[in-house]
Order: sequence, then C-alpha cells, then structure tokens
Amino acid sequence: MRQHVNPLSNHFKVLEPIPPLDQLFKNPHFPLHIDIGCASGNFLFELAKQNHNWNYLGIEIREKLVLNAKLKLKYSDLENLSFFYGNADYAIKESVDQFPNGLVNSVSFNFPDPWFKKKHHKRRVLQPELLDQISKIMTNNALLFIKSDVNQLFEYMNSVILSSFIFEKYNNGFENTHNPQNIKTERELYAISQNLPVYNQIYRKTFNN
Repeated sequence: MRQHVNPLSNHFKVLEPIPPLDQLFKNPHFPLHIDIGCASGNFLFELAKQNHNWNYLGIEIREKLVLNAKLKLKYSDLENLSFFYGNADYAIKESVDQFPNGLVNSVSFNFPDPWFKKKHHKRRVLQPELLDQISKIMTNNALLFIKSDVNQLFEYMNSVILSSFIFEKYNNGFENTHNPQNIKTERELYAISQNLPVYNQIYRKTFNN
C-alpha cells in the first residue's frame, strides 16, 4: 500500500534546506547519487554497503520513514549515506548552492506515487520544474534513472524527461554507475514476486545548463 502525502501542502515550504555536503558525509568529494522518494531507505543502505566510493542521499516526504532510516543509520558504521525529510521540489530549489559542480553524478525516481486521478497529476513528484532544478546540480553526462510498475506513470515521466531536451535515453546498463550490482528496491522485488511488469529507463544529461 502506498501512503499518500500531499506534496503541495504549505507545511513543506517552511522546512530547512539540505545541509552542506561536508556536514552529511565523511568524504563529501565522492560522487553523489540522490534517490528522490527513498521510502524506508533500505535500497540505499544496500548501495552504501556495497559501494564505499560513492555518497548516497535519500530524500523522502514521509517524516516517519526518514526518522526510522536515520535511527538505523545511527547504529551503523556507514559514512557515505544520509537522509533528508521534505518535499524534493523545495529541497532541491533551496539547496542548489550546496552541491558543488561535478559531484551529482546520478539521480533516481524509483516507483513514485502514481497519483492516478487527473486532478492530482500536479502532485506527481517528477514535474518539469523539479527536473530543471535537478539538472542544474547534475554534472554533464550524469545519469537519471526512473522505475515504475505503473505504465501510465512511466510514460508520463518519460515524456517529461524527453520534453526537457536536457536528457537523452541511455542504454549502456548499470556498469560504472551508483548501482553496478543492479540492486533492486523493495517495491521492485515485490512487483517481481507478483509478476507485475517493471518499466525502467536510464537517461544521460546532454545539455549543460
């Protein structure tokens, strides 16, 4: 079951911005991957354990999930993982200066809330405005990953990305990315177990704005 949180609530406009990277990671100069809508963060925990030369930042709008992830992180020895509570749109926009050029090598949207009703499409996390802000903190040739088990949502995200003319489809697989082992999220494992289709695509940033 997906837990709905209205991302357009005024509550999310008054939260603190993302702290500087040297306050989040022991080695802030490592390449950075941002997972938007990281849920419980288990996917990022696995990535951080497997890839010590990358930093991972999870952004999640459900506060309880972030608090639980931070508590779990506190009792681990991982120094390349951090979590942030808030609306990704506001968080990225207010924190552009916290991301030095050349460090944000990849960003992912894994199984975001589909918000099926047409009147709620504006609540979908991947909007043109957010994509533009994200592209500003990504290095040229950085990669963008999307996954969904809802074809309608996948096609929507694909259209938003390609219509930006900032990204092009990239089909060279996961090697040399933030996830060379192709570790799967909990939602993806569930979809596979239920014989549900998983739609995914990788894009490469080609326009340096």
